[in-house]
Amino acid sequence: MFTDFFFLLRAYGLKVSINEWMTLMEALDRGLARASLTGFYFLCRAVLIKSEADYDKLDLAFAHYFYGVETPEELLKKLWDWLDQEVPFEGLESGVPQLEATQFDLEELKKMLEERLKEQHEEHHGGNYWIGTGGTSPFGHSGYHPGGIRLHGQSQRLSAVKVAEQRRYRDFRTDRTLDARQFQMAFRKLRQFSSKDEGPRTELDLDATVDKTCDAGGFLKLVWERPRTNIIKVLLLMDSGGSMDSYSELTRQLFQATLKSRIFKELKVYFFHNCIYDWLYHDPTCSYNKWDATDWVMKNLDPEYRVIVVGDASMAPSELMARGGIIDYFSYNEQPGIAWLKKLTGRFEHRIWLNPIPQSKWYRTFGAWTIDEIRKVFPMYELSVDGIEQAVKKLRAAR
Repeated sequence: MFTDFFFLLRAYGLKVSINEWMTLMEALDRGLARASLTGFYFLCRAVLIKSEADYDKLDLAFAHYFYGVETPEELLKKLWDWLDQEVPFEGLESGVPQLEATQFDLEELKKMLEERLKEQHEEHHGGNYWIGTGGTSPFGHSGYHPGGIRLHGQSQRLSAVKVAEQRRYRDFRTDRTLDARQFQMAFRKLRQFSSKDEGPRTELDLDATVDKTCDAGGFLKLVWERPRTNIIKVLLLMDSGGSMDSYSELTRQLFQATLKSRIFKELKVYFFHNCIYDWLYHDPTCSYNKWDATDWVMKNLDPEYRVIVVGDASMAPSELMARGGIIDYFSYNEQPGIAWLKKLTGRFEHRIWLNPIPQSKWYRTFGAWTIDEIRKVFPMYELSVDGIEQAVKKLRAAR
């Protein structure tokens, strides 16, 4: 039963095992979906989904497989179009007291909604019966009913007992850009611990303490061990200004999360604009009086540093390939930006480039040519959960 649906789920990236699939079939056989497409959807979520990150994959596969299936429980696209507008709430307070007695139980509400879906054939706003906006109907949004079902729109009076809305799981997807918390969690995977043969014994070994205390007949014997600490050193280089302004909030979150995570042995942060040239700046303003020479930075950081460059890699070809190609009118770079990137490659074995532009657009966005050229020098990854996990694996691996 539904064998092609099983393979479609896998095609959308859901790792459904045979045991899980057979559990789903057994649940269907026992009637746990209650002969309902919506019930089957939630049954699939309960049995097959292991992480919130997979909600969107299930939604996409479900919509693909059951596209065109007519069921009164589904809300038609046309209905969402009708409801896709905000309507101000106007003077219904006088009718509110009479509505208090007109509340329905959930099953009755669902049956009433099914009837409206069958009967309604046009857009409707105001009134007290049809699905629409405004008014006092139990179905729709931007109106008032003390026990209705809000369809689309935003809550205004918090009176709905159910909310029927389009899916909202996209933020959980692992190919979406990160927030500050996700940055911290992703960078934790970059940890590489020191051995227990180094440093002073400052960490209590609980198991050994219990054993020694027992051997001593109950007299407390504390056993101390050398702690294991992260020995990873990171050089973070961040593009600032220009085309990166569109991603300023994202890069700000990354910057703050990196500083707050405190998981690296050493962290050095510098900024640049569009491409790395003769100078690396101390702050995002790229001020002339707050910089270190790029050569000096490379000479004073040992090759064990992991280099993370964050930028959209989008610029004019001359900015990457030409002497004097730097966009700042009052500056002049003696060596092309591409030469500096190659110098970094020669100095640091472990390096990656994180690009906030979705990878699907790298070949057709502004700066596609420079993105492609930089990818030949720096392994480039999308700034998303999946992308940063791949990047971390690259940073941990040997060349």
